Formats: sequence, structure tokens, C-alpha cells
Amino acid sequence: MDVASRTSLPNFTIEPTTTPTDAATREALLAKPVFGRVFTDHMVVVRYSDEKGWHDAKVTARRPLSIDPAASVLHYAQEIFEGMKAYRLETGGIATFRPEANARRFRDSAARMAMADLPEELFVEAVDQLVRIDADWVPHGEGQSLYLRPFMISDDVFLGVKPASEYLFIVIACPVGAYFSGGAVSVWVSEAYTRAAPGGTGAAKCGGNYAASLVAQSEAKAHGCDQVLFLDSRERRFIEEMGGMNVMLLRDDDTLVTPPLTGTILPGITRASILTLAAESGMKVEEVPLDINEVFEGAASGRYREAFACGTAAVVTPIGRFRRTEGEAVFGDGKTSGQVTLKLKTMLTDLQAGRSNDAQGWVHRIL
Repeated sequence: MDVASRTSLPNFTIEPTTTPTDAATREALLAKPVFGRVFTDHMVVVRYSDEKGWHDAKVTARRPLSIDPAASVLHYAQEIFEGMKAYRLETGGIATFRPEANARRFRDSAARMAMADLPEELFVEAVDQLVRIDADWVPHGEGQSLYLRPFMISDDVFLGVKPASEYLFIVIACPVGAYFSGGAVSVWVSEAYTRAAPGGTGAAKCGGNYAASLVAQSEAKAHGCDQVLFLDSRERRFIEEMGGMNVMLLRDDDTLVTPPLTGTILPGITRASILTLAAESGMKVEEVPLDINEVFEGAASGRYREAFACGTAAVVTPIGRFRRTEGEAVFGDGKTSGQVTLKLKTMLTDLQAGRSNDAQGWVHRIL
């Protein structure tokens, strides 16, 4: 599946929709966007085959896919995706944040799922193309953005357990506001389910990981919690990640701690960015195993002062409490964001919005 590296990148054909959303309707939808429910007018589609490599790149009207019922994605789940955002900058214009990091992770996910290798340049250009044509859909409100969903599916028409020979790479977009309604979230520690095992797909961003987490998320809801926290599959002791985001804790010595990437945790781009920003601001940062029992004890003693979730959708969201059958671990007042959590969120969002100096070169300006 290395055809992509041996062929030139396809040129994009632009086919604007003939029925664009009128300005008044679009502005009404952008006034208070619901996460993942309203979509822009266009999408990007690029095809792959073992014979041709990546080809037939189009920016076209968003519409339903026509897919054969024997398409292998429907039976053997060769599917991966990314999550990223486009932001309006304070100085005007629109940018994405570290898209090349998403592109690299997408390639890593594809390799783990035995899928076609998508060149990073093609990934970034496809995202740029969609943002350019649907720029009017990028919201202006504080905390709002255009959520971008690049994904790849196998559409080889074949009922057999083998890597597919044909794929579709697609990018769609939707305007969004905050993923959580506000304040600190409560998190259920799942003792019945695990997310990933060594040698599995935990580090890949594939749909199966999320499908398998839904029953645990339902368990969390049944216990009055907003999210679920998974422990390791071997000992059921060590914190891994939440249902769709990474987790970090602040110790009483002002050290930011998070579980190490050992192959069972998704390497979050927001996670990596926060660790870098925290270290550059003078904070001590550690990637160390976190025993859930020690965390509960540390929350009670004050050793762990703050906790937060981080990810593209969640951004930086304070965690008020971990809950399990034995009781609760409460951080701070259990309701509001801690000072360091708020500081790190501000550092990240100021960078994404162009309000601070982009010393790392992470802001990718499109318009």
C-alpha cells in the first residue's frame, strides 16, 4: 500500500454546489451551533485504488454516499478518522491548528488498520480546500469554530477478510460551539469495561474504538456522570483515557501529570500541545502511570488539586470529580475550573485564535 508515496498528488476539481444555503439561513444556524448536527454546503472526496493510487480529487456539494452493500467497510470496519478545527483569527482570516500533526496521526492510524497511505500534503490540502469554499460557515462567536472531520473508508466490493484495494478519503465540516455545556464535568470510572489492550488499536483513531466505548458511556450516564474514564486492561488500576479525550492532573507541587503513551492511548494533539505549552511556561511536566486508587487518595488529601480533560472537541474541560462504586474523588470545589486548568486553556485558545505569538509555528493560515 505504498503507491501513494510513488505517485504525484492529484489536482482538485472544484464543483460548487448549485443550491448553496442562503445567507440568512446560514447566519441563523451559526447563531448557536449544536455540535455535530449542522453541516456546511460542500465536502471533499478523493479516491484510491491499488492500480491508480490517489486520484479523482474533488470539492463537491455535500450529499449522501452511494455505497455497495458488500463494501468492505460495512463488514470488516476498515475506517479511520480525524477531528480538527478551523478558527477565525483576531487579526482576520481563518486558520487551522497543527494540521500536519493530524495528517501524521491519520497515516499512523491507516498503517495500523492496513489501509492506504494518504500523503500528509494531500490531507492538508484537502482540508484547506474545504475551508476555503465554505469559509462563510466558520462562526465568529467566542469558543466557536468549524469542526472538520477527515475520514477514510474501504469501499472495495468484496466479502473476504483482507485489506481492501479501494478507499474513499472524505472531508466534511460542521460549525460548532462548546462540546460540554459549561462548568466542571463528572466522570465515571469504568470497572466493567476497558477501551484498549496492548497490541490492539488503542493508538489508532478508528471508529471501532468509539463504538466499543458507548456501552461504558451509557453506564456513566446511568450513574449521573458526563463522561467515562477507562483503566488499563491488564490490572484495571491505571488511568488511560476518557471516552473521547485525554486526561491530565495537577499535583500539589504544581506538576502536570498525564498517563504515558504506551500504545493503548490515543496520542492527542491537544494533549501534546498542552504539555509543550505547560513546559515552556515553566511548569514541570510528567508522563507517568497514574494508579486510580492513589488518585482517589490524593484527591482526598489535596495532593491532586485539579483535573481536566483535553481534546479537539473538549478543548480543555475541568473535571470536578471521578466517581466509582466505592465513592468519589473531588477536585477543587468540584464545580468550577482550577486556576492552572484555566491558564492552560487560555494559553491554548489564545494561540488558536491568533491572540498570542505563534512561536511554534502551529497556526496554519488558510485565508
